[in-house]
Amino acid sequence: MAIGNKLKIAICGKSGLVGSKLEEFFNPRHNEIVGIKVRKDTTIESIAEELERCDVLINLSGTTILAPWSESYKKKLYSSRIDTTKKLVDAIAICKEKPKLFFSASAVGIYESNIAHDDNSKKYANDFLSLLCQDWEAEAKRAEAFDVRVVHTRFGVIFAKEGGAMDKILPPFKMGVGGKLGTGEQMVSWIHIEDLLRAVEFIMKTPDIKGSVNFTSPYPLSNLEQTKILGKVLNRPSFFRVPAFLIKLIFGEGAHVVLDSKEVYPTKLLEHGFTFEYEKFEDALREIVR
Repeated sequence: MAIGNKLKIAICGKSGLVGSKLEEFFNPRHNEIVGIKVRKDTTIESIAEELERCDVLINLSGTTILAPWSESYKKKLYSSRIDTTKKLVDAIAICKEKPKLFFSASAVGIYESNIAHDDNSKKYANDFLSLLCQDWEAEAKRAEAFDVRVVHTRFGVIFAKEGGAMDKILPPFKMGVGGKLGTGEQMVSWIHIEDLLRAVEFIMKTPDIKGSVNFTSPYPLSNLEQTKILGKVLNRPSFFRVPAFLIKLIFGEGAHVVLDSKEVYPTKLLEHGFTFEYEKFEDALREIVR
């Protein structure tokens, strides 16, 4: 069934970029927004109390992926996603009135590099990020056993005025030292925050959409193409290059996030009639820097 107006929406990870923008997006529509905090000592029962009679649960929990990955940081990346999702599903299990729809975050990092993917692709990479996403989705999928519609939101790189990837990308270009990362040949699958918010609402109203959904623009592009567009729109040089070894030195294993090629298409959204406001990177960038 489709979900109607005036919803009770619970968001785990409400203080992050996507969570805060979702709250901003759904609040004026007279919905009730509940923030769920899940810590080590949070009981399943207390989470279940907050989830009672919620229409939608949105799980965005997780320490930022854009950081150097030491072994201890990888443990944080894992536990902040898997342990939190496990608690949320365990709480759903004991709710009397369970959420109808459970959005649980994932990422295009699940996919194998250097080949094109739609939402149904099972060609997964064999690296830490992909295995993390696979375990994360498996944990969320358990909610299906309680008659909850589960959507795994496989996010591409999220672009917004208020932060996210643009915080890291724009400063070097504004200073005139922007350029490609590594070879620049790697494909970047991305989405403008406004399209992400509209896609969440669209899925709420489209009961046939479930399982993995690629939250990416229909037009991925190479890092080199992206670099040229940044130089053009900002009217700054874009011929510098950050060598791959330097990115690996800074981010360690986390360099995969920047250097791996992910060519991903939002087939499910398009087949169900969703239209993107920002299909092309140049249009998205112009809106962000306007």
